[in-house]
Amino acid sequence: MTKTFEDYLSELQTDMVAICLEYVENQAGAIYIYCSYEPEMYSFDVFYKINGKLVYKHKLNDAVKENEKYDTSENRQEAVLDIGLKNLKEIHKVCTEFSQEMPTEIKLIYNVKQNSLKGNYRYDLVYSNDDELLPDDIFESWFEEMKKLDTEK
Repeated sequence: MTKTFEDYLSELQTDMVAICLEYVENQAGAIYIYCSYEPEMYSFDVFYKINGKLVYKHKLNDAVKENEKYDTSENRQEAVLDIGLKNLKEIHKVCTEFSQEMPTEIKLIYNVKQNSLKGNYRYDLVYSNDDELLPDDIFESWFEEMKKLDTEK
């Protein structure tokens, strides 16, 4: 049986989730993955919900008790980002091979307890047509948006 575009996309997104989940030793309530591609620029980042608190990958220990510590060393953070970027570039390659449009933005939310993944995809330019915005700004904005939604619950 031949793999479809959706099969490849699903595998790559699953790998992104797996590496982000491994980073937190499978101890998160939710994982928020941000991917961006605009001509010649790839971006990947992640934040987490741990113990009911949204935290950046380098701030995981702010959400746990003193005796529970994550290894948030630069090496581990870079490894997660490198693998995520590699997967994003692979998604671009698969899109090209299957003559599919490459999303300019992918936001994935993985609910760990429910083992469910929701994706939101954009195809219009998000930041490259703006002199001020960078992918990090969009990521920060999404973090703040999710934090606000979380506190409204």
